[in-house]
Amino acid sequence: MTNHIVLFEPEIPDNTGNIARTCAGTNTVLDLIEPLGFRLDDKHLKRAVLDYGGEVEIRRHDDLRAFLDSLPENAEMYLISKFSSKSYTDVDYTDESKDYYFVFGRETTGLPETFMRRYEDRNLRIPMSDKIRAFNLSNSAAIVIFEALRQQGFPHMEKSHHYENDKLKDDYNRPGRYQRNLAKH
Repeated sequence: MTNHIVLFEPEIPDNTGNIARTCAGTNTVLDLIEPLGFRLDDKHLKRAVLDYGGEVEIRRHDDLRAFLDSLPENAEMYLISKFSSKSYTDVDYTDESKDYYFVFGRETTGLPETFMRRYEDRNLRIPMSDKIRAFNLSNSAAIVIFEALRQQGFPHMEKSHHYENDKLKDDYNRPGRYQRNLAKH
């Protein structure tokens, strides 16, 4: 089982960089469907990814058709769109024999309507209030991938880690470390 975040013609390098960093931290493959609204060596993209660029697998596809042609037989593809009425939490992502692909649209125009209609039963929505047009792309990708990972039991991810200066363990919180009394606050 492999999870994929798929970006259809992304336009903003910071969003793609943030998503690439999320992919590195979650062992998720990042698929980019061209054309891109920036170059992969863009300074904003690099700044968002920081030093994790080598930790994420990025697959580039010439266009939407090339992406669809690349999907393996075990692929489960979901289109994330504000126009859907089915929530992303209503789907079971735990079949280990499948690879999960979460497709997100362009920041300004989303996914092509014909594509969405073709896969109408695969459209999912992130619930939100009517006060905004949509969530930020990188936030949306994180919301959806973490639901899939939660259902999957966070495979190949640390659920706990020991840090040299761990604020919750060891003697990091030894008496006198802080002068203020947190009980008063």
